Amino acid sequence: MPAKPGFLRHRARSARSTFAILALSLLAACDHANTESRSDQRKIWEDFSGDKALAHVQAMVDLGPRPPGTEAIEKTRAYLIKQLESAGWKVERQSFSDHTPRGKMQFVNLLATFGAQGAPSFLACSHYDTKTFDNARFVGANDAGSSTGVLLELARVLAERPELASKVKLVFFDGEEAYENFTETDGLFGSRYFAKQLVAQDKAKLFRGGILFDMVGDRSLTITLPPDSPPDLTSGIFAAADALKLRKHFTYFDRDITDDHTPLNEIGIPVIDLIDFEYPPWHTPDDTIDKLSAESLRITGAVAAYYLAELAFK
Repeated sequence: MPAKPGFLRHRARSARSTFAILALSLLAACDHANTESRSDQRKIWEDFSGDKALAHVQAMVDLGPRPPGTEAIEKTRAYLIKQLESAGWKVERQSFSDHTPRGKMQFVNLLATFGAQGAPSFLACSHYDTKTFDNARFVGANDAGSSTGVLLELARVLAERPELASKVKLVFFDGEEAYENFTETDGLFGSRYFAKQLVAQDKAKLFRGGILFDMVGDRSLTITLPPDSPPDLTSGIFAAADALKLRKHFTYFDRDITDDHTPLNEIGIPVIDLIDFEYPPWHTPDDTIDKLSAESLRITGAVAAYYLAELAFK
């Protein structure tokens, strides 16, 4: 028997209602997925804490002078490893020896990677040793406590974005400071060894670039980029600083700077040196934590985090 017209209209309304419910469910699911996607893309530059970075500096300064081969630098390594591993990074000790003006010395670079997806293609670096002084107590709050504090805090916020963190290798260099004067055989011991190993293993080509941090905690912060800084990296850092309205803190130095970026640039990896070289207490006992500010550390870390998250891998 044919169905009654009222029954047919009821069936039609039911079908439309069912379709509407399904459509709303799909929209809700898509919105939830988009929300999750947006939450995965956290603005890590906003999460970067200058206070936490400064707390790391304080912990290192409390250990006292940290020249290579001392008990204090080994305690510093233990502190760095603990902080990195607690944030989910895997740490490798790259131990080596080298001849110095004071005889053969042992050094240890710390290399940190995140996750097991692919190989990192960008470097973020700092040295963590302090210069050797025989007649002065040099705790190196800015040189290089500040840069190491920034790199530790950067490790924490990068871990909030595992896919991004997996693209970055963190390197903490030992033996940056020269015993006498920077030459091909004095100073930059850790970065020279690291660069040589990359060449020997044919791995230098894996890295598209890098950032080196050094002396970035001065209360009156002005990052003085070496004039020979890689152009693409420089424009990217300036763009990140512009985006965060922090461009006034970044300019050029009036001459080249020898630092841990030098051996890496020499093997073809473009690395930019973020350093405030206009720092009167440099290499004096007055390089103490009262000369630093959490805000300066935040500025440096936030610009670097923005660059890594938004520009480095485009």
